Amino acid sequence: MSQRYFEIRKELKDFAMKQEIFFVATASRGGRVNISPKGMDTLRILGSNQVIWLNLTGSGNETSAHVQENGIMTLMFCAFEGKPMILRFYGKAKVIHPKDAEWPGLIQLFPKIAGSRQIFDLSIDLVQRSCGMGVPFFDFVADRRDLKEVAEKKGEEGIRKYWKKKNAFSLDGKSTNIV
Repeated sequence: MSQRYFEIRKELKDFAMKQEIFFVATASRGGRVNISPKGMDTLRILGSNQVIWLNLTGSGNETSAHVQENGIMTLMFCAFEGKPMILRFYGKAKVIHPKDAEWPGLIQLFPKIAGSRQIFDLSIDLVQRSCGMGVPFFDFVADRRDLKEVAEKKGEEGIRKYWKKKNAFSLDGKSTNIV
């Protein structure tokens, strides 16, 4: 049976912060739903209703386009070990780019990672906890280094060129405003 809350309780914060992976879901009006796995120490819970996460350069940039269109975002965490649980944070998000005034204050909350392209600030209006009994057990081995290594090899100028070529528009042709 699921339980609903209107803030992140301490035990739920502790659970979320222990997970090595979380999932981000967004959608555009009349377009596609996007679900992305995230990890690599890129999540911070700043308060009972505020979460930020650092988005790294990848092959697409759907989340940014969707959030700028309607702001709706869901984060999901699953227990892959121990007691089963699924935890979801629902709310409205905003995109913060390196060129935005909020960036310098927020980026310092994360380790320096080459290819950091956006921070998403999620204002949570609903928290849902459910059983997760159907989620299988998995063992965490390590973070992959590939994403960091590619970004480090490209350098800042190469990353900006990549953003312009691969991250400026969503699959539905909506601007991400990254460049």
